[in-house]
Amino acid sequence: MQLVKEGYPFIIISLVLGLLLFVSGFGVVASMIGILCMLASLFCLYFFRDPKIDITKGNGLILSPCNGTVLEVSENETEKIIRVFLSVLDVHLQRSPVAGKVVKVEYKPGKFLKAMEPQAHIVNEQNIITIENENGTYLVKQVAGILARRCVAWVKPGDILNTGDKIGVIKFSSQVDMHMPRNVDIKIKQGDKVVSGITIFATLMDSSSSEFTPEGL
Repeated sequence: MQLVKEGYPFIIISLVLGLLLFVSGFGVVASMIGILCMLASLFCLYFFRDPKIDITKGNGLILSPCNGTVLEVSENETEKIIRVFLSVLDVHLQRSPVAGKVVKVEYKPGKFLKAMEPQAHIVNEQNIITIENENGTYLVKQVAGILARRCVAWVKPGDILNTGDKIGVIKFSSQVDMHMPRNVDIKIKQGDKVVSGITIFATLMDSSSSEFTPEGL
């Protein structure tokens, strides 16, 4: 099983510390703490997994950028928005929902409210990854939660992405918001379980739109 590279420090440190405490001979308490550390290492091994998937193919598709449960589907005068909650049991790496060019990666410091709090997507620490193609502008917001203390973007402005390319990871429970143009037909609803790179979030109302190429920008 492949792992997200950001997980190795958590896995290795907790495992080594657990083994040292378990065999230290310092007594039952030290041994119990050692066992807990080793269990934490196993949890991190599971949490930072990077499963192999088959990216959903098709013209005009906007795929889920994350794994989790849909919190909200909404729209305003300029865009449609989907918010997804990621529990500690969900895969926590994010993928590009469309093919396109990264035009901006913005870090916003903030609070660490629970990811399901109504104001979390506004006031919490977050990364905003902006992707553009000939069909519009797409924003993927990595939002920190009460346990998620860091959002990591793996892309930078100028990067050219294919649909489903890995773009970042959030450490522990969190939220991901997806902002899309209004000319899309939403295919999911509140409460749905979604899978990064597989679940179709929406389709372009003009389904004949072609795949992105760098020359199209």
